[in-house]
Amino acid sequence: QVQLVESGGGLVQAGESLTLSCAASGSINIIHDMAWYHQGLGEQRVLVAIIHREGVTSYADSVKGRFTISINNAKNTAYLQMIRVKPEDTGDYYCTARLLPTLTEYWGQGTRVTVSS
Repeated sequence: QVQLVESGGGLVQAGESLTLSCAASGSINIIHDMAWYHQGLGEQRVLVAIIHREGVTSYADSVKGRFTISINNAKNTAYLQMIRVKPEDTGDYYCTARLLPTLTEYWGQGTRVTVSS
């Protein structure tokens, strides 16, 4: 079994920066991709960023130019670098990982970000 643990959330002022981390552990051979989802209060959970182990990325329009997803394959850890945060970035951030060879998907428990303004 695989576990994902997110960290790095907290209170931040609009316009400032923070970085979230997602550490995967357990029965991991090779990670195919990792992704970050955001869920605001009373809103649907949406994909904000995804990265393949070889570095190909994709972002939601709302975060392009502000968020950067990265992966450290040796540590089985993904990061979400958030800059110039906005109040609408407030909410819970969830990490996923899909593992080879089956592309089984795992989810973390989330970390909360609150942007004050």
